[in-house]
Amino acid sequence: MTINPFETAKSQLQQAAETAHLDKDKVEQLKNPDRYVEVAIPLKMDNGSQKIFTGFRSQHNNARGPYKGGIRFHQDVNLDEVRALSFWMSFKNAVVNVPFGGGKGGIIVNPKELSAAELERLSRGYVKKIYPIIGPETDVPAPDVNTTGQIMGWMLDEYQKRSFNSSKATFTGKSLDNGGSQGREEATGFGGVYVFEEVVKSKVVGLAKDASVAIQGFGNVSTFFAQAAEKIGYKIVALSDSKGGIYNPEGLGFEKVLAYKKSSGALKDFPGAKNISNEQLLELPVDVLVPAALENVLTKDNAEKVKAKLIVEMANGPTTPEADIIFAKNGVAVIPDILANSGGVCVSYYEWYQNMKGESWNKEQVLEKLSKQIKLAFADVLEQKNKYNCTFRTAAYVLAAQRIIDKME
Repeated sequence: MTINPFETAKSQLQQAAETAHLDKDKVEQLKNPDRYVEVAIPLKMDNGSQKIFTGFRSQHNNARGPYKGGIRFHQDVNLDEVRALSFWMSFKNAVVNVPFGGGKGGIIVNPKELSAAELERLSRGYVKKIYPIIGPETDVPAPDVNTTGQIMGWMLDEYQKRSFNSSKATFTGKSLDNGGSQGREEATGFGGVYVFEEVVKSKVVGLAKDASVAIQGFGNVSTFFAQAAEKIGYKIVALSDSKGGIYNPEGLGFEKVLAYKKSSGALKDFPGAKNISNEQLLELPVDVLVPAALENVLTKDNAEKVKAKLIVEMANGPTTPEADIIFAKNGVAVIPDILANSGGVCVSYYEWYQNMKGESWNKEQVLEKLSKQIKLAFADVLEQKNKYNCTFRTAAYVLAAQRIIDKME
């Protein structure tokens, strides 16, 4: 059965609405994006033929500020996914208290099948179709799955040409020489560890200083999360990439794994570790589980087998509502994606702010601001959790929904 991410998002909001008796009419409004567009992008291929690609942009809510959210290039992009992700962006921005609403975009394409020139033409073709509905004070896109600072640069250039607006603030996640922010690369992973540290300090979950951590995924987010967690004394015992995972209960030594992955191209057969599947990683006897790859990996089918006491959601939507119920029953604390992985949107906001004000901050300034903002967001969520005696996810949704509804009024 395929799990519809947009239905998941709406059910998470409904749970919060019932917990905190939120305004029913406003909640119904929040279940629907303000607007979404579907565009056809004609692309001249290198061989002279033409292909038509489908693109989307969903603008969920702008009560707190411009719509904000990434653009992904993936063969499985669809409207429900884009609408769900724009919804989650509204809530993520509100939880961490940055003055943005939520947006998300995507193109149905496997970018590996395009040449660099075709990729540039596709990126520019997308902006040609959506440029009237984006802008520094309207909707601010960013990179997401399979999109990069280079792609943002092409899109920004196309936007500037068509809109006659020279501001660099319409896109974030740009390269440093094109108005990007220091610290953006580390932001999501480091932000997750800042939250993790606050959870430990709050004693909501009893964890030893050398608690064991299993991380599913081996992208940018997991890399910086693992580096930061290991540096402060946690033991990384399992890691995985798309081909499978590795496990050593005594600890892997992240820098060694990183070097091995760079040389061999995969994690499999890492010396001193046992090869495991991505599914097995989720059920290991560890203290902390960090799903940092795909959505809907924790479901009613495997939730009972999860042995971790704490789950830190670094992927978007890794836990289904049915799994959430099982975790609550079993006393497993789940730090939701809209709090755990909000470091990226924080630094996106800092990039936009620096572009708007003509400022440039160094990495230490950025990471210090990020640490303060994330810790404050955790304290705000914990306050709601204690007030309503609910899960962290419901508490985060209550906090975010209330902040959005206040602005809607």
